[in-house]
Amino acid sequence: MIEPSNADEFVRQLTGAQTSLYAYILSLLPDRAAARDVLQETNLTLWHKRADFQPGTSFMAWGCRVAYFHVLNHRRSLKRDRLVFDDELLDFLVERHVERIPEADRRELALKKCLENLPTGQRSLIEKRYAPDGSVQELAAAEGKSVGAISQTLYRIREALLNCIQGSLATKEIS
Repeated sequence: MIEPSNADEFVRQLTGAQTSLYAYILSLLPDRAAARDVLQETNLTLWHKRADFQPGTSFMAWGCRVAYFHVLNHRRSLKRDRLVFDDELLDFLVERHVERIPEADRRELALKKCLENLPTGQRSLIEKRYAPDGSVQELAAAEGKSVGAISQTLYRIREALLNCIQGSLATKEIS
């Protein structure tokens, strides 16, 4: 049985990996509904096998490996469909994705660091915009500004974040 604090940490990692896992699955299964189904199956397997996860290793690599097997199972169920990628192409896509996991992890760390370094008002604006159901229109109404002004401000913040991330990665600040 997993200790409550370890289960909490596992849930945090699983929750934090949802977007990346979904993107990975979607890169292998272009059908969004099927990708969501495979993500749910993957989440259940990860939860049931949580004791197998080795702390200190890459949660994303482990999660992607589990997702890969669920993608294969889904593909087997679609064998009658003529539009299924052949196994060689699927393996190629998986290899390319696995090669990119460390770089994606570095980019995510750089983004977090750059977000922390934003002035409070800018960080708040970004958080509100990218919160579930966040919209430029709602931000404009709440801030008493035009939609164009908020869009321009968000553009400048995103541009600053991109420059910060690229600078961090170029100087190898994030490892």
